[in-house]
Amino acid sequence: MQISGSEQESIDLYGLSRAQLAALLQSWGYSDYHAAQLWRSLYRSSEFSLQSGKDLRSDLVTRLRSSARAEPLAVYTQTDSADGFTRKFLLRLSDNQMIETVLMRFQGRATACVSTQVGCAMGCVFCATGQMGFTRHLAAGEIVGQVLHIRHLLHKRGETLRNVVLMGMGEPLHNYDQTMLALEIIMDHNGLALAPKHITLSTVGIVPGIRRLADEQRPFRLAVSLHAATDAERAALVPPARRWPLDELIAACRYYSRQRRRRVFFEWTLIAGKNDTADQAHALGQLLHDLDAHVNLIPLNPTLGYQGIPAHQTSANSFQAILSMYGLPSTIRQRRGIDIAAGCGQLRARETTPPAFSIPPSLEQPNG
Repeated sequence: MQISGSEQESIDLYGLSRAQLAALLQSWGYSDYHAAQLWRSLYRSSEFSLQSGKDLRSDLVTRLRSSARAEPLAVYTQTDSADGFTRKFLLRLSDNQMIETVLMRFQGRATACVSTQVGCAMGCVFCATGQMGFTRHLAAGEIVGQVLHIRHLLHKRGETLRNVVLMGMGEPLHNYDQTMLALEIIMDHNGLALAPKHITLSTVGIVPGIRRLADEQRPFRLAVSLHAATDAERAALVPPARRWPLDELIAACRYYSRQRRRRVFFEWTLIAGKNDTADQAHALGQLLHDLDAHVNLIPLNPTLGYQGIPAHQTSANSFQAILSMYGLPSTIRQRRGIDIAAGCGQLRARETTPPAFSIPPSLEQPNG
Protein backbone atom coordinates (compact mmCIF):
# COMPACT_ATOMS: atom_id res chain seq x y z
CA MET A 1 0.00 0.00 0.00
CA GLN A 2 1.49 3.28 -1.10
CA ILE A 3 0.83 6.25 1.18
CA SER A 4 1.76 9.76 0.24
CA GLY A 5 1.33 12.92 2.26
CA SER A 6 0.75 14.77 -0.97
CA GLU A 7 -2.57 13.01 -1.65
CA GLN A 8 -5.44 15.45 -2.05
CA GLU A 9 -7.62 13.53 0.37
CA SER A 10 -6.35 13.55 3.92
CA ILE A 11 -5.08 10.28 5.34
CA ASP A 12 -7.18 8.61 8.03
CA LEU A 13 -4.64 7.73 10.71
CA TYR A 14 -7.04 5.17 12.18
CA GLY A 15 -6.96 3.31 8.87
CA LEU A 16 -3.19 2.66 9.01
CA SER A 17 -1.46 -0.31 10.57
CA ARG A 18 1.49 0.43 12.83
CA ALA A 19 3.89 -0.47 9.99
CA GLN A 20 2.01 1.78 7.55
CA LEU A 21 2.05 4.65 10.03
CA ALA A 22 5.80 4.24 10.50
CA ALA A 23 6.30 4.22 6.72
CA LEU A 24 4.26 7.40 6.34
CA LEU A 25 6.22 9.27 8.98
CA GLN A 26 9.50 7.97 7.59
CA SER A 27 8.54 9.42 4.18
CA TRP A 28 8.10 12.76 5.96
CA GLY A 29 11.54 12.48 7.60
CA TYR A 30 10.49 11.35 11.09
CA SER A 31 12.01 8.42 12.96
CA ASP A 32 10.38 5.26 14.24
CA TYR A 33 10.43 6.86 17.70
CA HIS A 34 7.98 9.53 16.57
CA ALA A 35 5.82 6.93 14.83
CA ALA A 36 5.64 4.88 18.04
CA GLN A 37 4.78 8.02 20.00
CA LEU A 38 1.95 8.88 17.60
CA TRP A 39 0.65 5.31 17.64
CA ARG A 40 0.48 5.35 21.44
CA SER A 41 -1.34 8.67 21.34
CA LEU A 42 -3.89 7.31 18.87
CA TYR A 43 -4.72 4.15 20.81
CA ARG A 44 -3.64 4.58 24.42
CA SER A 45 -5.14 8.04 24.94
CA SER A 46 -8.87 8.17 25.54
CA GLU A 47 -9.17 11.74 24.24
CA PHE A 48 -6.61 12.06 21.42
CA SER A 49 -6.99 15.05 19.12
CA LEU A 50 -4.80 16.53 16.40
CA GLN A 51 -6.00 19.91 17.58
CA SER A 52 -4.23 19.54 20.90
CA GLY A 53 -1.28 17.53 19.60
CA LYS A 54 -0.38 16.60 23.16
CA ASP A 55 2.98 14.78 23.60
CA LEU A 56 3.89 15.18 19.89
CA ARG A 57 6.47 17.42 18.22
CA SER A 58 4.89 20.68 17.13
CA ASP A 59 6.22 20.42 13.55
CA LEU A 60 4.85 16.88 13.26
CA VAL A 61 1.48 18.07 14.52
CA THR A 62 1.48 20.81 11.90
CA ARG A 63 2.22 18.25 9.16
CA LEU A 64 -0.46 15.91 10.45
CA ARG A 65 -3.07 18.66 10.54
CA SER A 66 -2.38 19.53 6.90
CA SER A 67 -2.22 15.97 5.55
CA ALA A 68 -4.08 13.63 7.89
CA ARG A 69 -7.08 13.26 10.14
CA ALA A 70 -8.01 11.29 13.24
CA GLU A 71 -11.66 12.12 13.79
CA PRO A 72 -14.07 10.13 15.95
CA LEU A 73 -17.20 8.87 14.22
CA ALA A 74 -20.13 11.24 14.69
CA VAL A 75 -23.06 9.95 16.71
CA TYR A 76 -26.33 10.80 14.98
CA THR A 77 -28.55 9.01 17.47
CA GLN A 78 -28.23 6.49 20.28
CA THR A 79 -30.98 4.23 21.59
CA ASP A 80 -31.09 2.27 24.83
CA SER A 81 -32.88 -1.04 25.23
CA ALA A 82 -35.28 -1.70 28.07
CA ASP A 83 -32.98 -4.59 29.06
CA GLY A 84 -30.58 -2.00 30.53
CA PHE A 85 -27.55 -3.60 28.91
CA THR A 86 -27.80 -2.81 25.20
CA ARG A 87 -27.22 0.49 23.42
CA LYS A 88 -27.37 1.05 19.67
CA PHE A 89 -25.59 3.89 17.88
CA LEU A 90 -26.42 5.35 14.51
CA LEU A 91 -23.08 6.74 13.34
CA ARG A 92 -22.62 9.25 10.54
CA LEU A 93 -19.64 8.79 8.21
CA SER A 94 -17.70 11.55 6.47
CA ASP A 95 -19.80 11.20 3.28
CA ASN A 96 -23.03 11.32 5.35
CA GLN A 97 -23.70 7.58 4.99
CA MET A 98 -24.94 5.89 8.16
CA ILE A 99 -24.02 2.69 9.96
CA GLU A 100 -25.20 1.04 13.15
CA THR A 101 -22.99 -0.22 15.97
CA VAL A 102 -24.14 -1.97 19.14
CA LEU A 103 -22.73 -2.13 22.66
CA MET A 104 -23.82 -5.20 24.60
CA ARG A 105 -22.94 -5.44 28.27
CA PHE A 106 -22.98 -8.75 30.13
CA GLN A 107 -21.91 -9.72 33.62
CA GLY A 108 -18.19 -8.95 33.78
CA ARG A 109 -17.72 -8.23 30.07
CA ALA A 110 -18.70 -5.89 27.24
CA THR A 111 -19.00 -6.63 23.53
CA ALA A 112 -18.95 -4.32 20.52
CA CYS A 113 -20.91 -5.45 17.46
CA VAL A 114 -19.46 -3.57 14.51
CA SER A 115 -20.35 -3.11 10.84
CA THR A 116 -18.08 -3.64 7.83
CA GLN A 117 -20.28 -2.19 5.07
CA VAL A 118 -23.03 0.33 4.51
CA GLY A 119 -25.81 -2.13 3.74
CA CYS A 120 -25.12 -5.62 2.42
CA ALA A 121 -25.17 -7.30 -0.99
CA MET A 122 -25.87 -10.82 0.30
CA GLY A 123 -29.66 -10.40 0.45
CA CYS A 124 -30.50 -12.82 3.29
CA VAL A 125 -34.29 -12.63 3.37
CA PHE A 126 -34.74 -12.35 7.16
CA CYS A 127 -31.97 -9.78 7.67
CA ALA A 128 -32.81 -6.06 7.78
CA THR A 129 -29.37 -5.10 6.42
CA GLY A 130 -29.80 -7.48 3.49
CA GLN A 131 -33.24 -6.01 2.87
CA MET A 132 -31.77 -2.50 2.50
CA GLY A 133 -29.25 -3.54 -0.18
CA PHE A 134 -25.60 -2.58 -0.63
CA THR A 135 -24.23 0.98 -0.70
CA ARG A 136 -20.47 0.73 -0.14
CA HIS A 137 -17.63 -0.91 1.76
CA LEU A 138 -16.29 0.63 4.94
CA ALA A 139 -12.66 1.69 5.04
CA ALA A 140 -10.50 0.16 7.76
CA GLY A 141 -10.53 3.40 9.74
CA GLU A 142 -14.32 3.40 9.78
CA ILE A 143 -14.34 -0.12 11.20
CA VAL A 144 -11.68 0.74 13.78
CA GLY A 145 -13.58 3.94 14.61
CA GLN A 146 -16.57 1.93 15.81
CA VAL A 147 -14.40 -0.03 18.23
CA LEU A 148 -12.79 3.19 19.48
CA HIS A 149 -16.20 4.74 20.03
CA ILE A 150 -17.35 1.83 22.19
CA ARG A 151 -14.04 1.67 24.06
CA HIS A 152 -14.13 5.39 24.91
CA LEU A 153 -17.71 5.09 26.14
CA LEU A 154 -16.79 2.17 28.40
CA HIS A 155 -13.65 3.95 29.62
CA LYS A 156 -15.81 6.77 31.00
CA ARG A 157 -17.73 4.16 33.01
CA GLY A 158 -14.57 2.53 34.32
CA GLU A 159 -15.20 -0.55 32.17
CA THR A 160 -13.14 -2.27 29.47
CA LEU A 161 -14.02 -3.68 26.08
CA ARG A 162 -13.45 -7.43 25.98
CA ASN A 163 -15.09 -8.73 22.79
CA VAL A 164 -15.55 -7.54 19.23
CA VAL A 165 -17.93 -9.32 16.88
CA LEU A 166 -18.10 -8.49 13.19
CA MET A 167 -21.81 -9.24 13.05
CA GLY A 168 -23.17 -5.78 12.29
CA MET A 169 -24.13 -4.41 8.90
CA GLY A 170 -22.42 -6.04 5.93
CA GLU A 171 -20.51 -9.17 4.96
CA PRO A 172 -16.91 -8.96 6.27
CA LEU A 173 -15.47 -11.31 3.64
CA HIS A 174 -17.01 -9.22 0.85
CA ASN A 175 -14.85 -6.37 2.19
CA TYR A 176 -11.90 -8.64 2.87
CA ASP A 177 -8.83 -6.39 2.64
CA GLN A 178 -10.19 -3.46 4.65
CA THR A 179 -11.67 -5.80 7.25
CA MET A 180 -8.35 -7.63 7.70
CA LEU A 181 -6.48 -4.33 7.98
CA ALA A 182 -8.93 -3.14 10.62
CA LEU A 183 -8.50 -6.35 12.61
CA GLU A 184 -4.71 -6.06 12.40
CA ILE A 185 -5.00 -2.59 13.91
CA ILE A 186 -7.47 -3.71 16.59
CA MET A 187 -5.29 -6.65 17.64
CA ASP A 188 -1.96 -4.79 17.64
CA HIS A 189 -0.36 -5.43 21.02
CA ASN A 190 0.91 -1.84 21.23
CA GLY A 191 -2.53 -0.40 20.53
CA LEU A 192 -6.01 -1.64 21.41
CA ALA A 193 -4.48 -5.07 22.06
CA LEU A 194 -7.71 -7.03 21.75
CA ALA A 195 -6.96 -10.74 21.96
CA PRO A 196 -7.80 -12.72 18.78
CA LYS A 197 -9.78 -15.24 20.85
CA HIS A 198 -12.15 -12.41 21.75
CA ILE A 199 -12.77 -11.39 18.13
CA THR A 200 -15.36 -13.20 15.99
CA LEU A 201 -15.87 -12.72 12.27
CA SER A 202 -19.26 -13.82 10.98
CA THR A 203 -19.75 -14.70 7.33
CA VAL A 204 -22.71 -15.86 5.29
CA GLY A 205 -20.37 -18.44 3.77
CA ILE A 206 -18.14 -16.92 1.10
CA VAL A 207 -16.03 -19.97 0.30
CA PRO A 208 -12.94 -18.27 -1.23
CA GLY A 209 -12.78 -15.93 1.76
CA ILE A 210 -12.93 -18.80 4.27
CA ARG A 211 -10.11 -20.61 2.47
CA ARG A 212 -8.09 -17.41 2.34
CA LEU A 213 -8.52 -16.94 6.10
CA ALA A 214 -7.13 -20.45 6.57
CA ASP A 215 -4.18 -19.94 4.19
CA GLU A 216 -3.27 -16.62 5.81
CA GLN A 217 -3.54 -18.15 9.29
CA ARG A 218 -5.86 -15.45 10.58
CA PRO A 219 -6.06 -15.95 14.35
CA PHE A 220 -9.59 -14.83 15.29
CA ARG A 221 -12.74 -16.97 15.57
CA LEU A 222 -14.87 -17.82 12.55
CA ALA A 223 -18.67 -18.02 12.61
CA VAL A 224 -20.59 -19.20 9.54
CA SER A 225 -24.27 -18.37 9.02
CA LEU A 226 -25.83 -21.66 7.95
CA HIS A 227 -29.61 -21.56 8.66
CA ALA A 228 -30.48 -24.68 6.63
CA ALA A 229 -28.97 -28.12 6.04
CA THR A 230 -30.06 -28.67 2.43
CA ASP A 231 -29.15 -26.60 -0.60
CA ALA A 232 -32.72 -25.83 -1.66
CA GLU A 233 -33.83 -24.65 1.76
CA ARG A 234 -30.64 -22.67 2.36
CA ALA A 235 -30.84 -20.93 -1.04
CA ALA A 236 -34.36 -19.78 -0.19
CA LEU A 237 -33.01 -17.99 2.90
CA VAL A 238 -29.44 -17.14 1.91
CA PRO A 239 -28.98 -16.22 -1.79
CA PRO A 240 -25.16 -16.76 -1.82
CA ALA A 241 -25.90 -20.47 -1.29
CA ARG A 242 -26.75 -20.63 -4.99
CA ARG A 243 -23.13 -19.82 -5.77
CA TRP A 244 -21.49 -21.85 -3.02
CA PRO A 245 -23.54 -24.98 -2.25
CA LEU A 246 -23.27 -26.78 1.05
CA ASP A 247 -20.72 -29.37 -0.07
CA GLU A 248 -18.30 -26.59 -1.08
CA LEU A 249 -19.02 -24.56 2.05
CA ILE A 250 -18.57 -27.44 4.49
CA ALA A 251 -15.41 -28.55 2.66
CA ALA A 252 -14.02 -25.03 3.10
CA CYS A 253 -14.94 -25.13 6.79
CA ARG A 254 -13.17 -28.48 7.21
CA TYR A 255 -10.13 -27.03 5.45
CA TYR A 256 -10.19 -24.01 7.75
CA SER A 257 -10.53 -26.18 10.85
CA ARG A 258 -7.61 -28.42 9.80
CA GLN A 259 -5.33 -25.55 8.80
CA ARG A 260 -6.07 -23.45 11.86
CA ARG A 261 -6.75 -26.31 14.29
CA ARG A 262 -9.75 -24.34 15.41
CA ARG A 263 -13.41 -24.95 16.03
CA VAL A 264 -15.87 -23.41 13.56
CA PHE A 265 -18.99 -21.79 14.95
CA PHE A 266 -22.21 -22.08 12.97
CA GLU A 267 -25.15 -19.71 13.32
CA TRP A 268 -28.65 -21.03 12.85
CA THR A 269 -31.60 -18.64 12.91
CA LEU A 270 -34.59 -20.65 14.13
CA ILE A 271 -37.69 -19.82 12.07
CA ALA A 272 -40.96 -21.49 13.06
CA GLY A 273 -42.13 -24.06 10.55
CA LYS A 274 -39.14 -23.59 8.25
CA ASN A 275 -35.88 -24.73 9.83
CA ASP A 276 -36.80 -25.61 13.41
CA THR A 277 -38.01 -29.12 12.61
CA ALA A 278 -36.62 -32.46 13.74
CA ASP A 279 -35.75 -33.31 10.13
CA GLN A 280 -33.60 -30.19 9.83
CA ALA A 281 -31.92 -30.89 13.17
CA HIS A 282 -31.03 -34.45 12.08
CA ALA A 283 -29.80 -33.15 8.70
CA LEU A 284 -27.61 -30.59 10.47
CA GLY A 285 -26.20 -33.21 12.82
CA GLN A 286 -25.29 -35.42 9.87
CA LEU A 287 -23.83 -32.49 7.94
CA LEU A 288 -21.44 -31.46 10.74
CA HIS A 289 -20.80 -34.81 12.41
CA ASP A 290 -17.09 -35.01 11.49
CA LEU A 291 -16.27 -31.34 11.98
CA ASP A 292 -15.04 -29.57 15.12
CA ALA A 293 -18.09 -27.35 15.35
CA HIS A 294 -20.40 -25.50 17.72
CA VAL A 295 -23.89 -24.34 16.73
CA ASN A 296 -25.39 -21.08 17.98
CA LEU A 297 -29.18 -21.31 17.81
CA ILE A 298 -30.79 -17.87 17.41
CA PRO A 299 -34.58 -17.53 17.49
CA LEU A 300 -35.54 -15.27 14.59
CA ASN A 301 -35.51 -11.58 15.41
CA PRO A 302 -38.34 -9.57 13.83
CA THR A 303 -37.75 -7.27 10.84
CA LEU A 304 -40.24 -5.26 8.81
CA GLY A 305 -39.29 -6.98 5.55
CA TYR A 306 -39.81 -10.61 6.57
CA GLN A 307 -43.01 -12.27 7.73
CA GLY A 308 -41.52 -15.34 9.42
CA ILE A 309 -41.89 -15.86 13.16
CA PRO A 310 -39.34 -17.14 15.68
CA ALA A 311 -39.35 -20.75 16.78
CA HIS A 312 -41.04 -21.52 20.08
CA GLN A 313 -38.78 -22.25 23.03
CA THR A 314 -39.92 -25.90 23.07
CA SER A 315 -38.91 -26.26 19.41
CA ALA A 316 -35.51 -24.72 20.16
CA ASN A 317 -35.00 -27.13 23.05
CA SER A 318 -36.00 -30.12 20.92
CA PHE A 319 -33.69 -29.00 18.12
CA GLN A 320 -30.81 -28.70 20.58
CA ALA A 321 -31.53 -32.14 22.04
CA ILE A 322 -31.30 -33.74 18.59
CA LEU A 323 -27.95 -32.04 17.93
CA SER A 324 -26.63 -33.48 21.18
CA MET A 325 -27.45 -36.98 19.86
CA TYR A 326 -24.74 -36.37 17.23
CA GLY A 327 -22.26 -35.11 19.82
CA LEU A 328 -22.68 -31.62 18.42
CA PRO A 329 -22.47 -28.88 21.08
CA SER A 330 -24.88 -25.96 20.78
CA THR A 331 -26.10 -22.87 22.60
CA ILE A 332 -29.45 -21.13 22.43
CA ARG A 333 -28.29 -17.54 22.09
CA GLN A 334 -29.28 -14.98 24.68
CA ARG A 335 -31.29 -12.26 22.95
CA ARG A 336 -30.46 -8.62 23.55
CA GLY A 337 -31.81 -5.30 22.30
CA ILE A 338 -34.72 -6.70 20.31
CA ASP A 339 -37.00 -3.82 21.34
CA ILE A 340 -34.66 -1.27 19.68
CA ALA A 341 -33.90 -3.42 16.60
CA ALA A 342 -30.36 -4.10 17.81
CA GLY A 343 -30.47 -7.90 17.70
CA CYS A 344 -28.94 -10.29 15.18
CA GLY A 345 -30.28 -9.50 11.71
CA GLN A 346 -32.06 -6.30 12.78
CA LEU A 347 -29.46 -3.62 11.98
CA ARG A 348 -30.42 -1.19 9.27
CA ALA A 349 -29.13 2.39 9.06
CA ARG A 350 -32.07 4.75 9.40
CA GLU A 351 -32.39 8.37 10.47
CA THR A 352 -35.83 7.84 11.95
CA THR A 353 -36.65 6.04 15.18
CA PRO A 354 -36.35 2.26 14.65
CA PRO A 355 -39.55 0.22 14.93
CA ALA A 356 -40.37 -1.10 18.38
CA PHE A 357 -40.43 -4.88 18.68
CA SER A 358 -41.36 -7.09 21.59
CA ILE A 359 -40.27 -10.62 22.46
CA PRO A 360 -43.17 -13.07 22.78
CA PRO A 361 -43.26 -14.51 26.32
CA SER A 362 -43.01 -18.03 24.92
CA LEU A 363 -39.44 -17.27 23.82
CA GLU A 364 -38.33 -16.14 27.25
CA GLN A 365 -39.04 -19.39 29.04
CA PRO A 366 -40.13 -22.94 28.20
CA ASN A 367 -43.84 -23.52 28.04
CA GLY A 368 -44.85 -24.49 31.56
